[in-house]
Amino acid sequence: MIRAGQRHARLALGANPVTLVAAVLVLALLLVAAFGPVLAPYDPLRTDVLHRLRPPSAAHWFGTDHLGRDIFSRVLVATRLDLVIALSAVLLSFAAGCAVGAVVGYSGGLPDRLVGRLVDVLMAFPLFVLAMALVAALGNEVRNIVYATAIINLPFYIRLARAEINRRRSAGYVQSARLAGAGHAAILVRVLLPNIMPVMVVQMSLNMGWAILNAAGLSFIGLGVRPPTAEWGIMVAQGAPYAATGQWWVALFPGLALVVTAFTFNLLGDGLRDAIDPRRRT
Repeated sequence: MIRAGQRHARLALGANPVTLVAAVLVLALLLVAAFGPVLAPYDPLRTDVLHRLRPPSAAHWFGTDHLGRDIFSRVLVATRLDLVIALSAVLLSFAAGCAVGAVVGYSGGLPDRLVGRLVDVLMAFPLFVLAMALVAALGNEVRNIVYATAIINLPFYIRLARAEINRRRSAGYVQSARLAGAGHAAILVRVLLPNIMPVMVVQMSLNMGWAILNAAGLSFIGLGVRPPTAEWGIMVAQGAPYAATGQWWVALFPGLALVVTAFTFNLLGDGLRDAIDPRRRT
C-alpha cells in the first residue's frame, strides 16, 4: 500500500512539473530553516547606522534596513522561526482536529450535531480577528501565537475528518472489521484513520501557507513576535514606511519570502491532492 502511494506520488510529480518545483522549493525552505543561521553572512541583530538603508549590493544582497542590519541575513534566519510557528500550529490543530472529528463522525448522534454547530460558530467569525483577540488576551509570545493559529485552523480539520469518517463508517471494509470482532476504538485507529490520512495531509499542506501568513500578519500589526527578532512580518512592518521614500528593498524582500513560501505550500497541497485522487491514478 505504501509502495503504491509512492508510485502514484511519483507519477503525479512527473506529470505536473509545477508540483515537482513546489516540492523542491519546500525542501529548500526546510534546508534554509535548518542552516539559515550558519548561512547568514552577517549577524542578523548587529546594527550599523553608518550603513543604514543601503540599497542591494554585492556586500548586502538585499540591502540594509533602517538600523543598518543586513536584510538578507535576517530573511534567512527568520525562515526557521516562521516555519516552526506554522508547523507547530498545524500539527497541533491536525492532531486535535483528527481526534475530535473522527470520534464525532464515527459516533454520530448528538455529539456530532453539537460539534458541527460549534465548528460553524467558529468559522462564522473572521479567523484572523479571532487570532488577534486570542493573542491580545494571552500575550504576544511565540507559544501563544502557535496556540492562536492552531485554534483558528482547528475547524478545518474537525470538519474534514468528521465528513470523511462519516462517509466511510458504513463501508464494506468497516463492516468486515466489525464481523472480525474489532471494537470501535480499533476500527477508528486501525481502519478508518489510516484511510483518511492522505486527505488530512493535503489539508495540512494547504494550511501551512495560511499559518505562515497568519503569524506574519500578527507580527505586522504588533501582536506577534517582538522586535528585534528576525521575523518576516516584523520586517515588512518596519520597512513599509520607507517604501514611500524610495527604500523599497526594506519591505520587498521579506514580503517576497512570505509570498513565495505561502504559494509554494499551496502548490504542493494541490499536487498532493492530485497524487491521492483516484481519477489521477488511472
